[in-house]
Amino acid sequence: MDPIILNFEMIVMLGLLTLTVFLFISEIVRLDLAALLILVLLGCLTYLPGLDGMIETRDLFNGFASNAVISIIAVMIIGAGLDKTGLMSQLAAIILKYGGKTEKRIIPIISSSVGVISSFMQNVGAAALYIPVVSRISSRTDIPLSRLLMPMGFCAILGGTMTMVGSSPLILLNDLISTTNESLPTDKKIASFSLFSVTPIGLALVSTGIIYFMVLGKWVLPGSPTRNDATAGQSMNEYLKRLYGLKADIIEVDVPEGNILLGETLSDIMDAHHCYIIGTHYNGKNSIAPPLTTTIQTPCRLAILGRGKVIRAMVEDYGLKVLPALENFSEDFAPTKSGVAETVIPPDSALIGKDARELSFRENYRCSMLAIHRGEETFSNVETEEHEASQIWSIPFKAGDTLVLHTSWDALNKLTEDRNFVVVTTDFPREELRPQKVGWALIFFLIALGMILFTNIQLSLCLLTGAVGMIVTRVIDIDEAYNAVGWNTVFLLASLIPLGQAMQNTGTAEWIAQLVLTILDGWPIWALQTGIAILATIFTLIMSNVGATVLLVPLAISIAIAAGGDPGLFAMTVAISTSNSFLIPTHQVNALIMGPAGYRVLDFVKTGGIMTILFLIVSMVMMNIVF
Repeated sequence: MDPIILNFEMIVMLGLLTLTVFLFISEIVRLDLAALLILVLLGCLTYLPGLDGMIETRDLFNGFASNAVISIIAVMIIGAGLDKTGLMSQLAAIILKYGGKTEKRIIPIISSSVGVISSFMQNVGAAALYIPVVSRISSRTDIPLSRLLMPMGFCAILGGTMTMVGSSPLILLNDLISTTNESLPTDKKIASFSLFSVTPIGLALVSTGIIYFMVLGKWVLPGSPTRNDATAGQSMNEYLKRLYGLKADIIEVDVPEGNILLGETLSDIMDAHHCYIIGTHYNGKNSIAPPLTTTIQTPCRLAILGRGKVIRAMVEDYGLKVLPALENFSEDFAPTKSGVAETVIPPDSALIGKDARELSFRENYRCSMLAIHRGEETFSNVETEEHEASQIWSIPFKAGDTLVLHTSWDALNKLTEDRNFVVVTTDFPREELRPQKVGWALIFFLIALGMILFTNIQLSLCLLTGAVGMIVTRVIDIDEAYNAVGWNTVFLLASLIPLGQAMQNTGTAEWIAQLVLTILDGWPIWALQTGIAILATIFTLIMSNVGATVLLVPLAISIAIAAGGDPGLFAMTVAISTSNSFLIPTHQVNALIMGPAGYRVLDFVKTGGIMTILFLIVSMVMMNIVF
């Protein structure tokens, strides 16, 4: 190998790299702004004498049209489209059903499933699809988003090491080996790797990641294990009690076959026991805010809102069974789907003088009325210390009445368009779910996935096909698509890509690699392999993993042949180690999860530092066992 001499361009590049690392770690400015500053500085420097070879000015903004950035934009739109149909919410409900509501049970389910998906799909795509799922799980449990997204993101990266199509470096590896073989004698040629050659290594790495977060997550993950704020359910109880003196819990009860409630109407039961039946479940179907005239059919499930001790007394009287937690109604009454809201009857409302029963209030407005607040007095069906229970559905409405409702956010959104109500509650999700579009969403998701797995079409074009298909079929409209994109992530990655390119153009990356390999010269083979792994890890933090792989694989093979090592093993060491990218948020997945979870660079340094060391140890041991 001819020695590379350090020149002026390389010195400037090393200074620029040092400044980038300083800005990232110090966080003097936001990361996306720091990346933009580096991009502008790099571009301006190319106009100075002697620095015009750093990067072609016409290539300075190529990052914004790169395969990686366009892929991220497309996959964010696809994820938003799937979320619009309610699919992600259903997946969150399934995970909660089997994983419970504790960190140690939820993290393994999320992490293992995303790891498997990312073994066949680009890890950034798998992570982007899971962000809405994890977000909904966070909102339904007492677990901050910051404690769930990092395990998910790290395991998405680790999952890319499970197959030879799981990450770009592994996809490139056989091509690089084939190119190198052309210059090697017959007895030195390197065998190519099959699809599942790396599976034992990937499985060990994903398992290590899951165990790491299960054992040490309590200490290494940012954010406290429990939130300081109340959960949505607690907020509802406290709000109703504070303003209206109502004590209310939502309890799911099982009504067995032939129970004495058979044939009774909901209004009769509610009047007799001073509670609200806000949901029924028959034959696998839920009815939310069912009509007061609905008759009980057995067997069934009921969602009852009221004082816990009153509901339990009723359950005991009728031989019903209280479920320990919401099961059939967990999705419908999740804080992301429904809650308590207030509306006021304006002076010109057509409802004045009519009562809820006369108006078929539940059927027409899909809301369960909990109370009427009039002046200083509150009427409700629940008996409180301040007042007796009232049959509120028989009380005629007056101008100025405040109606306290338990409602889905979708139904409340429709009330905002009804001139008979003035909706006081403003802080609620206003997303419009489109379950009727689930077919189109799945079709275009599967089309994109099929194109990725079974064709040689560029990744960004595959994903953009799915994204545009969802927009055209109105799964998601174009404005929603724009809003779904995390533009801070886009600008962060697009602005850093030219820096990596300049590192290669100026020979700075190769100079660093040669310097390290010179230091390692004469070391034992295992130490050389470890040095190659560490070098690949460092390079993937400051440039694309593809660039690092293309640069280091030929060097690693040359070192292995000269030292009498296995060149195939050294090449694989580079391809695997370029996934060891947890220290700073320059990897696409880390950049993607940073915004939603509110992570800082130091969070990655703290949590990712240990993961980097574990990755290095486990990958080295497994590679030498397998190969």
